[in-house]
Amino acid sequence: MISITGAVKDILLQISAASSFLFLFQWWLDQNHCKRRNSKLDNQSFLMIACALSVTLCSLMSTSLFGITYLNLGILPAFIGILYGSFRSGFCLSLLFLFCNILFSKTEGLSTLLLNSSVLLYPLLFGMSNRFKKGTAVEKIGLLWMVLLPSMLFVALVPILGGQDKYERHFGNSGDAMEALILTLYVFIAIVLGAVFIYFVEVTWGRVHLKERMKDFTEKFQWESEKLQQITDIMPLSIMSLDENGAITGINDYMLELIRSHYPNVTKVDIMSQPVCRLFREDVDEEIFTRMRASIRTKERSSEKVIHKAKVYHIFIAPLPPRMPGLSGGSLLIVQDLTEEEKMRSELDNVERLTLVGQMAAGITHEIRNPMAVVRGFLQLMREKSGPDLESYYHIVMEELDRANSIINDFLSLAQSRISHKENVLLHEIIDDLSPLLWADANLRGQSVEVKLSSSLPSLDLNVREIKQLILNLGRNGMEAMGPKGVLTLETRTVKDHVELIIRDTGSGISESQREQLFVPFFTTKSQGTGLGLSLCLSIVERHNGTIAVDSEEGKGTVFTISFPAVHAEMSEYVIAETKEVSAR
Repeated sequence: MISITGAVKDILLQISAASSFLFLFQWWLDQNHCKRRNSKLDNQSFLMIACALSVTLCSLMSTSLFGITYLNLGILPAFIGILYGSFRSGFCLSLLFLFCNILFSKTEGLSTLLLNSSVLLYPLLFGMSNRFKKGTAVEKIGLLWMVLLPSMLFVALVPILGGQDKYERHFGNSGDAMEALILTLYVFIAIVLGAVFIYFVEVTWGRVHLKERMKDFTEKFQWESEKLQQITDIMPLSIMSLDENGAITGINDYMLELIRSHYPNVTKVDIMSQPVCRLFREDVDEEIFTRMRASIRTKERSSEKVIHKAKVYHIFIAPLPPRMPGLSGGSLLIVQDLTEEEKMRSELDNVERLTLVGQMAAGITHEIRNPMAVVRGFLQLMREKSGPDLESYYHIVMEELDRANSIINDFLSLAQSRISHKENVLLHEIIDDLSPLLWADANLRGQSVEVKLSSSLPSLDLNVREIKQLILNLGRNGMEAMGPKGVLTLETRTVKDHVELIIRDTGSGISESQREQLFVPFFTTKSQGTGLGLSLCLSIVERHNGTIAVDSEEGKGTVFTISFPAVHAEMSEYVIAETKEVSAR
């Protein structure tokens, strides 16, 4: 009876030792695994270490049942480690199990060692390892049993090797059926424990994989949420999400800025979970507010235009479907500031009306010029037949008619929208043609003209007549702004792919307030000016796809810089004489 109790105790100790790798593995997985993702020791490696410790512990406590059968359940963690591990770790584990059998089993001969350690089945274990890793839990248990059943049979066959049947000698003498039952139970327990261990490892590992997948899903969800929040913050729209009761659940940065423009001291924490009606009740018309509240309550789309404190807002409300069946949804409220768009639309409407008025005015002025020509012709006839005492009156009337005709010509030039005919010419040739006219005007005023032309300048596509008119207008404006001994400078230069024409005077300069309206039609600082000259210059430059800039300082003069795009890459050499200067004596 004592031997049976001892045998049962030894079997239970072996079961505990063989199960130790499961407890170690479970402990390892519970140690905040997610923080060890970058560690070199992964789950599989630790399972191999736990199996090796379990094999060693089983071998240390190994014994024989009733002095007949070798009792060592280390075969279970050894086989499981070989099947789950890599070839290298499995090979090391198989060597450890073999070494422990040599050291602790006290075998009688090589054949007994081979059968107790199941070395002959190692090739089969390594061969089915890859298939084992890809199988289901049931398939893995089946594969383990394919190796474990023969191994336990080998262990059971050891006592009858060498022609000595220890079973017959032992049980034939004592006839103890209980001992035979325990020996049979040992084999059965080993096979069942193999299946239990596989199931436990699979469940534990599956739980870890599920946690990892959940963590990955959580991280991905957080990343997508942050990305969506960044997108909504970047979009130039004020966005607010509401729950089914109209309470605020989220806002972006633009919405927070919009709310703070009306409630400066409010914070995001103050806004969240508050009814949206509190924010819009005071700022929105009662009728519009009622429609908006109804749209939120009935989950319908709505679009409203709201005017508040000189600001124009477009408020769009749309229902949000529930994320999962059975859950309630909410609403999305988008506010867009249309103030600038409304201003632009109003300005475009004004431009269209002004364009229509300009076209009508151009037509009217064109018709006026014909009767004025007739009037001037009859005045010339009357002047020839009248006496000298009326000469001064005729002279005044003729000058005023010529001035009116000049204004009409400038207005028609400004109003025309046709594409001007251009030809490929050198800007220097146009300046050379105009230089005598400018020098003659300067002589009459006691002023001088300087011409500084670049030595190398590309040819440009220009309308010669319009460019002459541009230079004459800007040049004469500069002369009129200067007193005696003033200097008017005409300069050309190449800047990257543009040609610049610079017209500089040493006059009284232009104030900042006047510069802002300099190119506005009919704005003038001259007592006899029409305000069309600079507007006409701007129109000419724009028709040539160029730009015009003005830089002026009161008391020091004004600089006009006209930039034309250089459409031809080849450069034309232009011989420049010394700086020309004509001074009035």
